[in-house]
Amino acid sequence: MPTPPAYSLVATDLDGTLLRSDDTVSPRSRAALARAASAGARHLIVTGRAVPGIRALLADLRYEGPVVCGQGTQVYDAGSARMLSSVTLDRTLADAALGKIEAEVGQVFAAVDQDGPEGRTLIEPGYLMPHPSLPAQRTGRREELWAAPIIKVLVRHPELTDDELAAAARGAVGDLAGVTMAGPGTVELAPHGVDKGTGFALAAALLDCDPADAVAFGDMPNDLPMFRRSGHRVAMANAHAELRAAADEVTLSNEDDGVALVLERLFG
Repeated sequence: MPTPPAYSLVATDLDGTLLRSDDTVSPRSRAALARAASAGARHLIVTGRAVPGIRALLADLRYEGPVVCGQGTQVYDAGSARMLSSVTLDRTLADAALGKIEAEVGQVFAAVDQDGPEGRTLIEPGYLMPHPSLPAQRTGRREELWAAPIIKVLVRHPELTDDELAAAARGAVGDLAGVTMAGPGTVELAPHGVDKGTGFALAAALLDCDPADAVAFGDMPNDLPMFRRSGHRVAMANAHAELRAAADEVTLSNEDDGVALVLERLFG
């Protein structure tokens, strides 16, 4: 009988993890993912990006099956191009949460990811996109951010570090929304109780896989909920200190094919 794979599921974040800084997946990483697939493991992308921001990448990778997007707010089926699950953030609560944050730290600048497979990213005046390659539409004032249902809010402060802003936001927001740090310049508000862990669990169930049989790769604190449900946790060399502390091992950086290095060992 063939030997079962070391892990039935390979869960990868994108930015800072599987993707290089030019938003591409290296030939070595592609080969390592193919090797894992040949051994019987499924690849599951778990990303903070909303669906519109990754469709081209999914096509390039010939990725089919569920993908977790928007910090766990969306589960999208790449093969059928349809949304399997979506959780929205109440816009009144989101506006109130921003007000509470500003009462603590002064003016912040915000953006939103709209709901749906064609949802737009809207940015208010003063907000600078952390990923300039992702499409965004500028608004004239904050009220325009709430024009349609949203899945999350992105927040930036002109002076505070990401860690300082995330800590202040958690203290100010309470249970109005969940607060996470997804990357440099990317502090986000999502529906309370929804995160990469909840999205990961839902997608794993759709694949008939036990999350405990997954090896998970990440680089930022927003990957912690996914790590808590995974059997083996791998942080990138470029990962936030909080994630490295929660990891079972630390691999090379995303620029140095850290994901591929581990997969070659596990599925070699």
